[in-house]
Amino acid sequence: MNRIAWPQLMRLGLAGLGLTPETFWQLTPVELMLMAGGGDGPPVPTRKTFEELASRFPDAANAACDVEQQ
Repeated sequence: MNRIAWPQLMRLGLAGLGLTPETFWQLTPVELMLMAGGGDGPPVPTRKTFEELASRFPDAANAACDVEQQ
């Protein structure tokens, strides 16, 4: 069983990342390590990925007008 090094994680979160205690305790150790730059996070979308998503899910042409009319 792996033990969690709480003193080091607390130092990292509170002093290193400037988190509040409330925010720190809401995170899992994995989330904390990702915030600190460790581990493999989700891939960063490329311009091509963004353009593919934009073509698959276009903004409504009259979205601003629809909101104003309601």
